[in-house]
Amino acid sequence: MLDAAVKSLAQMFSPPFRTVLLKSIGLALLLLVLFGIGLNKLFGWLAGVGQGYLDGVIGPGMQTPLHALIWVLAIMAGFGLFAGAVFVMPAVTAFVASFFSDEIAAEVEHAHYPADPPGVAISIPRALVEGIKTALLAFVVYLVAVPFLLFAGIGFLIFFIANAYLLGREYFLLAAMRFHSVDEAKALRKANQTTIFTAGLFIAAFVSIPILNLATPLFGIAFMTHMHKRIAGGTRRELIRHT
Repeated sequence: MLDAAVKSLAQMFSPPFRTVLLKSIGLALLLLVLFGIGLNKLFGWLAGVGQGYLDGVIGPGMQTPLHALIWVLAIMAGFGLFAGAVFVMPAVTAFVASFFSDEIAAEVEHAHYPADPPGVAISIPRALVEGIKTALLAFVVYLVAVPFLLFAGIGFLIFFIANAYLLGREYFLLAAMRFHSVDEAKALRKANQTTIFTAGLFIAAFVSIPILNLATPLFGIAFMTHMHKRIAGGTRRELIRHT
C-alpha cells in the first residue's frame, strides 16, 4: 500500500499528468470560488436583515456600537469562508475526480501495467452520479460533525475518518468500474472494505494538506488504480487456486 502511494506521488507531476493536473486544479478553484461567492451573498443578506431588525429594536442611539459589531462579524465571516473552503475541499475534489478519472487511470495503467488489458472508460453520467453522491454524503457528514468541533477536536477526527471512508469508496469505485460492472465493483469494494478504508486514510491525509489538496483527484485515482490492480489480481489468483 505504501509502495502504491509512493508510485502515485511520483507520477502526479510527470509530464503526461500536467495537463490533467491543471484542468483538475482549475475546476476545483472555480467550484471553490462559486461556493465562496454563494456564502458571501448569504452572509450579506443575513447581515442586512439582522441590521434592519436591530435598528428597529435598539433605536438610533446605538448605531456606532452596532456598526462595530457588524464589522467584527464580517471579519469572522471571512474566517468562516476560509474554514468552509477547507472543509468542503474533500467534497469538491470528489466531484472534480468524476470528470478526470479515466484520463488519470488510463495513464497509470499505461505506465505501470502495459501488459494488462486497458480498462474501459466510464460514462460521464455514471462517474458524475458517483461524484455527486460522494459530495452530498460528505456535506451531510460535515454538518453532523460541526457541533463536535467544540469538544476537544472530536469533530476533526470525525471529518478525517469520514473522508477516509467516503473518498476511499469513491476513488476505488471509479478505478474498479473501468474493469467491472457497477454491481461487481461495489461487491469487490465490500469484500475488501477494510483494505479500501485503510487506503482511504492516505487520501484523507492528502486532502488535509492545504494547496496540495487541489491535486487530490490525481493522487486518489492513481493510488486506487494501483490498489484495484492488487485487489483484483489477488481475487483472480484466489479463484484460480480454488478451481
